Amino acid sequence: MKLRVLLVEDHALVREGIESLLRGDPDMEVVGRTGSGQAAIVMARQITPDLVIMDVVMPDMNGIETARQIVHDNGAVKILALSMYDNQAYISHMIEAGARGYVLKTSAFDELSRAIRVIMEGEIYLCSSITSVIVKDYLAKLHVGSSAPAAAPVLSAREREVLRMISEGWSGKEIAREIGVTPKTVESHRLHIMSKLKIHGVAELTRYALREGLTSLNS
Repeated sequence: MKLRVLLVEDHALVREGIESLLRGDPDMEVVGRTGSGQAAIVMARQITPDLVIMDVVMPDMNGIETARQIVHDNGAVKILALSMYDNQAYISHMIEAGARGYVLKTSAFDELSRAIRVIMEGEIYLCSSITSVIVKDYLAKLHVGSSAPAAAPVLSAREREVLRMISEGWSGKEIAREIGVTPKTVESHRLHIMSKLKIHGVAELTRYALREGLTSLNS
């Protein structure tokens, strides 16, 4: 039985190139493709792929939130992140969201193919350059001091969604209309987020969202 793959990549040329390469593997079948995180969630529910190969940065919903929702809907689906970015926050948040692998777009197709095989066997795969980033980050943290850092505040899925939209310049009314709540509820979310993060302005919220990989602001 062929491995059923959903390909999520917002750049058409990259998406078509990856699909062409995957078609060359007799054990794989691309059963869906899209450039939208929101569409990917719907498609994953409809076609139940075995594997989702997904970009991290997309215009409507980033790969972190998309992966989290897809895994929530169906924990059997394996997700492989494919990104231009070796940012530590992107990597850790994708893995936390349920991705089983992270490969850079600069990697050779052989590495992508190897990553697919590894994660479908139930293991986690990080390409060699990503492993180097994680090791450097770990070593840097060792030099900070022996005291354990305070736990990062936990935002709910809705708070992460609101934070992303705030950081991308959405108005309160636009956010309310998009997520189906009142502007007063959006303002309540904003205040809770700022209280949790101990942040006092939109600029700081935006920097936090960038640092944590909730937005890239380059879509």
